[in-house]
Amino acid sequence: MKRNETILVALLALLNFTHILDFMIMMPLGNILMPKWALTTSQFAVIVSGYSLAAFVSSFTAIFFADKFDRKKLLLWAYLGFLLGTFGCVFATGHITMLLARIVAGIFGGLIGAQVLSIIGDVIPYERRGQAMGLLMGGFALASVVGVPFGLFLANKFDWYFPFIVVAVVGSLLFPFLIKYIPNVNGHLLNPVHLRQRVDNFFLIFKNDTQMTALAFSMLMIMGHFIIIPLINPYMVYNVGVKQEYTPLIYLCGGLSAMITAQLTGKFADRYGKRQVFVVSALVSTIFIFFITNMPVMPLFVVLITFSLWFSTATGRTVPGQAMTTQAVTTQTRGSFMSLNSCVQSLGSGLATLTSGWITFSDDSYSIHNYHILGYISIGLILLCAAMAYRLDRLIIAHFRSLEEVKNLHP
Repeated sequence: MKRNETILVALLALLNFTHILDFMIMMPLGNILMPKWALTTSQFAVIVSGYSLAAFVSSFTAIFFADKFDRKKLLLWAYLGFLLGTFGCVFATGHITMLLARIVAGIFGGLIGAQVLSIIGDVIPYERRGQAMGLLMGGFALASVVGVPFGLFLANKFDWYFPFIVVAVVGSLLFPFLIKYIPNVNGHLLNPVHLRQRVDNFFLIFKNDTQMTALAFSMLMIMGHFIIIPLINPYMVYNVGVKQEYTPLIYLCGGLSAMITAQLTGKFADRYGKRQVFVVSALVSTIFIFFITNMPVMPLFVVLITFSLWFSTATGRTVPGQAMTTQAVTTQTRGSFMSLNSCVQSLGSGLATLTSGWITFSDDSYSIHNYHILGYISIGLILLCAAMAYRLDRLIIAHFRSLEEVKNLHP
């Protein structure tokens, strides 16, 4: 990538780091908060899903106004609100107040993902977008490598709310750099799309095979991933026998693997094809999902190796999958489409989290039961996504061809 593109993507990756860390850190705190506040798996799932479902509402609302503003300005305002909501989590005293704080963070957080992907889609050419997505996913990997282990260390060493303080402080330090170095992204405002047209465009999405396939693909991909995520830490501690003080190592090893894989996968996706890389990664990841969700009491080194491989394959399907999704729409309406994409992803993760709480239950020792059922559901959803990737790839190719034909007719 060019130097200015690298700086842009690096800043967005750091923003993604704080954004994703805030969401990720809530889930591994389950084995601390469940005993502390006497929560059931269902109550904890509601807290986690509160963020996602609030993000769903804000993302849906943004569909009708996202393309009306400079993407940089909308991103900055959303990020400011998100940081305030995150800081509010520090003062939660139970599952109700924590749920309210998570809803506030989710309302603004729901606007962030769509704007980040829209900026990438508008600024970075498709032939380099796989690499850009790889760097962007580095924010996820960095959250796993540095953020979650360090956050869990602080939670274990001091108290559960310290990770939220870290997110708020890091985000505040990053904010001036975002203002200075992210360019204005307002090319779509040269020929603005009015509200009536945006409403019409919204309904046209449901008539566009490419966009509908991309949205369904995106939602199922996120559901297949998140249905096993919220209860992983309690399952590892109370079922597999991993000591509480060793849980940061799970995310450290997994995050390091994901960080390396994100960069390699982005390059492989640009070179060998995004669909091919996605399908291979998706199929291999199901092996580790089965093992994790059926894991008996195991030595720590086996747990760490398994999670490292699972993080790698999960990242390997997310990078090319996101790149394929961004190509399903034109620049003019990308903001609205990516808001809808963020919307269905938030809905998917929220529904997956609620489902995990409904299917599983914990006993008096907080051991998690029926977790293997979540694994089977996850595998089924991911295999369905692998099949859908072929159809989405064909539709994108056909879309490119139609655009070239229009250019030839109207040079």
